[in-house]
Amino acid sequence: MKYLTVASLATLFITSLALADPPSTFTAAKAVARNKVFFDQAFTGLGDLYCGCEWKWVGKSGGRIDAASCGYETRAQQTRAERIEWEHIVPAWIFGHQRQCWQDGGRKHCVADDPVFRAMEADLFNVYPSVGEVNGDRSNYQYGMVAGGAPQYGACTTKVDFKERAAEPRDEVKGLVARSTFYMYDRYGLSMSRQQQQLLMAWDRQYPVSAWEREWDSRTAKVMGHHNPFITGERTWTLGHKPSREGLASQIPTRVAAVPSAKTVAGDVIIGNRNSKVYHLQGCPSYASVAPKNRVAFSSEAAAIGAGYRIAANCRQPGQD
Repeated sequence: MKYLTVASLATLFITSLALADPPSTFTAAKAVARNKVFFDQAFTGLGDLYCGCEWKWVGKSGGRIDAASCGYETRAQQTRAERIEWEHIVPAWIFGHQRQCWQDGGRKHCVADDPVFRAMEADLFNVYPSVGEVNGDRSNYQYGMVAGGAPQYGACTTKVDFKERAAEPRDEVKGLVARSTFYMYDRYGLSMSRQQQQLLMAWDRQYPVSAWEREWDSRTAKVMGHHNPFITGERTWTLGHKPSREGLASQIPTRVAAVPSAKTVAGDVIIGNRNSKVYHLQGCPSYASVAPKNRVAFSSEAAAIGAGYRIAANCRQPGQD
């Protein structure tokens, strides 16, 4: 009888990663996550991301929440409270707004024309089953500490501050969401505020990698072809972390946005004030009021930040400096 050596096993494992077939769309990612990553987690393990609820699989990627399993109580949206949805730990709105495609036409345009955005949207290290209502309430909010207040979802301890646009996940997954966030920002060269970095670094230290998180990483790596190095310990995040940008191999050329005329403010272009070194997102109070002579356009927040600009105070998301 022949036995495989440690070296042989390692070779087989590396080969299997090389032959991995990552999903190419978010729709495909949900089905793959259900069948190859979370297939046995509906009634075992950590439960859904934000509340620890069990669920029953329905269809290719859906599920029906067992509210009694986690003491969940509906806040406002009964239909979404009853179903499993797939949460982007780093919201598509956040990573999309750092892509030129979003400035040109929003999420639909990114899905149609930007292979990097599609890769980010379908990256299984950023996709996790969640109670639909909490997924909806979290929206595109940054993670933060939410003080006080009565429980919003019964025994579920995740909290959402709608006024401050911040979400604080339950303690059991704070480390997990931190390491997933580090992975996305590192792999795709995203820009993270100092305040958000400090919070997630604290969660990473306070809530170390669990046995399930290692298993999640192992299962996901077999599909994606690589591990999350912030789970395996190969990489750590420190302030001023320089992203590896390993996920940008297929990056399409970035088009330079034209500066809007004095009479119009085009699309989703980010407008900077060359005098104050402040930039404004579309929909923010001062977006259209920058004097034409001081107006400069950026294709993304990352470009504005890289040029030395900071976001306007009246346009600031929680967790941004």
